[in-house]
Amino acid sequence: MIVGRLIRGRSPVVSVSPDTDIRRVADILVEHRIGAVLVMQGASIAGVLSERDIVRCISERGDEALRKSAADLMTRDVETTTPHETVDRAMGHMTRRRIRHLPVLDDGELVGIVSIGDLVKARIEEAEREAESLKDYIKQA
Repeated sequence: MIVGRLIRGRSPVVSVSPDTDIRRVADILVEHRIGAVLVMQGASIAGVLSERDIVRCISERGDEALRKSAADLMTRDVETTTPHETVDRAMGHMTRRRIRHLPVLDDGELVGIVSIGDLVKARIEEAEREAESLKDYIKQA
């Protein structure tokens, strides 16, 4: 299975600008029931900001964290994938890099984002389909 199949038909990617304050980012994460947002500078990805980044900053800086901006807390070195990448390869890449969200670019244009949860779910569904196919094959033999 390829990553492009996972993002087909999804809602647009939720993003914020670099100057969005952290309190607003937290509200957006809750509102959309997501674990991260892309921080966009125009059409370019400036960074990724996750719940984990926010919690870490609150732990280190207390209330001061809520006065920070997305640009202050975001991860700037953003890894990406393409719609043509296999789920297994994308999972391996995310596991090696210890990241949970992977923007999907097609010819440099943002077309979606996948989480490690999306990839694990897709892989489990694929394994279940394969197991059912094998069971059907054995029954027919």
